[in-house]
Amino acid sequence: MLPNEDLNFTMKPLPPLRDFAKDSVRLVKCCHEPDRKEFTKVAFRTAIGFVVMGFVGFFFKLIFIPINNIIVGSA
Repeated sequence: MLPNEDLNFTMKPLPPLRDFAKDSVRLVKCCHEPDRKEFTKVAFRTAIGFVVMGFVGFFFKLIFIPINNIIVGSA
């Protein structure tokens, strides 16, 4: 192996890493801290999502417990 080939092999992964670093710095510069109104809106919608998913899970459990008892009880 020639010394020039060894240099190309070690330099090959650097451009994608450099591009990733540039994109990351640009993202961090564009981000901003949410104000109180934006934060409360996001928190409220997240809480609603948790409640809805909790009710969905509760009703699935409520429906499938009797079905499971019928299946297991008959065996």
